[in-house]
Amino acid sequence: MAATYLSKRNLHFLVHEVFKAEELAQYDYFSAHDRETFNLVLDSAIYIADTVMHPYLKEVDRNQPELKNGQVTVHPKVKEFLRAMGEAGLIGAGFSFEQGGQQLPQMISSLVGFILMAANNGMMYTGLTSGAAHLITSFGSPELSEFYVPPMMAGVWQGTMALTEPQAGSSLSDVTTSATPQPDGSYKIKGQKVFISAGDHDAVENIVHLMLARIDGAPKGTKGISLFVVPKYRPDGNGGFVDNDVTSTGVYHKMGQKGVPAMHLTMGSNDNTVGYLVGEPHQGLRYMFQMMNEARIGVGMTAAAIATAAYYAALQYAKERPQSRRLNEKNLLDAPQTPIINHPDVRRMLLFQKAVTEGSLSLLLEAARLYDISRVAEGEEKENAFLILDLLMPVAKSFPSEMGVQSVSQSLQTFGGYGFTEDFPVEQLYRDIRITPIYEGTTGIQAQDLLGRKMTMQGGKAPKLLFAEIGKTIAEASRFDDLKPYADQLTAELKRTQDVIASLMPHALKGDTERYLADATLFLELFGIVVVAWQWLKQADVARQALLTQNPQGDDLAFYEGKIHTMKFFFHYEVPKTLGLAQRLTDTEVLTIVSEKELAL
Repeated sequence: MAATYLSKRNLHFLVHEVFKAEELAQYDYFSAHDRETFNLVLDSAIYIADTVMHPYLKEVDRNQPELKNGQVTVHPKVKEFLRAMGEAGLIGAGFSFEQGGQQLPQMISSLVGFILMAANNGMMYTGLTSGAAHLITSFGSPELSEFYVPPMMAGVWQGTMALTEPQAGSSLSDVTTSATPQPDGSYKIKGQKVFISAGDHDAVENIVHLMLARIDGAPKGTKGISLFVVPKYRPDGNGGFVDNDVTSTGVYHKMGQKGVPAMHLTMGSNDNTVGYLVGEPHQGLRYMFQMMNEARIGVGMTAAAIATAAYYAALQYAKERPQSRRLNEKNLLDAPQTPIINHPDVRRMLLFQKAVTEGSLSLLLEAARLYDISRVAEGEEKENAFLILDLLMPVAKSFPSEMGVQSVSQSLQTFGGYGFTEDFPVEQLYRDIRITPIYEGTTGIQAQDLLGRKMTMQGGKAPKLLFAEIGKTIAEASRFDDLKPYADQLTAELKRTQDVIASLMPHALKGDTERYLADATLFLELFGIVVVAWQWLKQADVARQALLTQNPQGDDLAFYEGKIHTMKFFFHYEVPKTLGLAQRLTDTEVLTIVSEKELAL
């Protein structure tokens, strides 16, 4: 059964031709791998996606988790999926051999997530477990790792990230969950957490929460937050387990991603919730942020995956659905109707979806490659990779999310009225993707991170490094006559971006942070368009070289020519949006900052 929710050909193009993943094997850490092992991993993920996930897309959505008598039940296929992932070694695929993993690059393990989420994002469980387990192996004691990580990687225990509280939202400095030291070195935990994805369910034997809390007497703000392992059932010291007083207070009924329970949890109702400190006291937020890049790549991948599934559904429908005649043949009433893919406006919608989804995936693989190099390289190469990754992270999370929402909207539009019904999957995918601009820091928070921190850190070193990388792609593409105009256009876009930064910088230097960041989200949008234009030029350059050197025929020829055509679409239809964004960002009139005068809103 072939996957109808993604293009395996596109995955191989990006992994092997654009980003040359096998070159990572030159680093000792990845030396056990080659093109063949990477393809085997992707094939195992596609097999699980095809058999256990995709056929149950609607079923999982319609039978959402229920909380009854303190127990959350989920769709029975979730358990089957978790075990299949554990047996295939895919939950901890990116972990080291010593930790029971496969030492796979993030480039490949994040693509596994992409495949699974394109098949059925209502089964978003394993990414949470690997993220939680990675925190334990990175910062926890050997005892914590040995006890908790193996059953998590086997898909028998679930991992979660328990950060958000009712009164704090995204402001983690306002976390109030308390941790009281006990004589045996453990802590009594008391408080509440909300929106905890996979925070309780019956497809596993235990839930392992990685929870932020404040040790009694800790400093205020972010400096006083610690990280704890808080299991649903804790070891009793005799080889068994006891209830750890983590109560499922409520399950949120959500707009989308209904297969994954989002929980409201209460700890310490009976003063009997025990937590185990991960790493050092008061370092919890630092540990979480070290994992944040991984989590943000994961959210970007989820968004790109959902939008990709919607695109392929729309593409198939547009090829099969006959309606009306070509615009130049309107008078030929006895002519047969034409498939809607032949109408220019439908082609525009499909090209927009292809441009967004394949541009997003390329950007995410760029980020994952930088993540891998920042882990295994040394010296300047390591530092530079980390700086560029850090700069790209807000874009890698927000562009696939924000533009993915628009892309799925266009997928739904391609179906017309049928898209609004449950007969086709896009109405569900439209609901599902809407959470991604909110997960792991909303778009507004990503924008403040980009403009407020990343653009200015180390005297603006990160953007200089990134622009130099983009410059290399521009130079490569300029060798081809048909790509040179686009390379020149990207050069002009880099200049426009630098002009915008220069016009905003005086506000930052004066200490007027509110004015500097007032339109940060628009800057993130502008920066995202430029970065994805770079990814499209990079793909077009590889496709042009393949056309010249490989003499491709049939489907391969159409694939490479399609890449160049979509690059042109992105530059002609999406890149011009930077003109309006730049005009607003350099405008001196301020309209969104609260003033003395009370204005009606």
